[in-house]
Amino acid sequence: MMRRLIGLAGMALLLAAAAPVPRSLAVVNGPGRPEAMVALDAGRKPAEVLAHSLIRPGARVMDVMAGQGYYTELLARHVGPKGKVFAIEPVSYMDDPKTAAAWDAVKKRNANVELVVGPPGQAPMPDKLDAAFYHLTYHDLYWQSEKYKYPRMEVDPYNARLFAALKPGGVVLIIDHYGVPGMDSRAQADKTHRIDAEVVKADMTRAGFRYAGSVPILEMTGDDPTKLVFDPALRGKTNRFYYRFVKP
Repeated sequence: MMRRLIGLAGMALLLAAAAPVPRSLAVVNGPGRPEAMVALDAGRKPAEVLAHSLIRPGARVMDVMAGQGYYTELLARHVGPKGKVFAIEPVSYMDDPKTAAAWDAVKKRNANVELVVGPPGQAPMPDKLDAAFYHLTYHDLYWQSEKYKYPRMEVDPYNARLFAALKPGGVVLIIDHYGVPGMDSRAQADKTHRIDAEVVKADMTRAGFRYAGSVPILEMTGDDPTKLVFDPALRGKTNRFYYRFVKP
């Protein structure tokens, strides 16, 4: 009996070793990512985010307000050489030499990345998209700042453009910081860079998208929704929703 149990245990270990590594985990753990980006993985859980994204190899994806390309590069690897990632980057971001250098490096490592410079409301929106990705940036559709050269935009017309740009069956993925329910969206974006999650659902529903569920992997307790997300004590520790929407 003992030999049989040992044999079964050994077989289980062999099967586990032979099991294919989840594709999204292989994407995240692939070589060449900058150490500064890898250091963010623990708080952002990119392998899980990509695994639940509904984005397939070969897809055309728009990454909105992409920062220094953290998710742009992961999405580029995820969709593969037959896919394409369009990174929308506000003008003020590119004024930072470190960000400009980071983008040069991202594009060298990923031939399927195209950088589009301009605020989301004014930048050309690619057509025939399979997906649009907003990582902690949907609230910025309600933000405006003269200092950062970021103009006010009207959210409903923007989302109408987004709906038109996506193919039928295309997905919109929105990860953002939970804000104070019922608080004015523009005031909240300016004060804390958060948003009421129900506003996001209402916005997307008005635009014609169908809600396709929440992925709770980034939700956590202990976060105060009245606090600025850039507080060093909160960075990477905010309570975040991950919503998926589909164009019928």
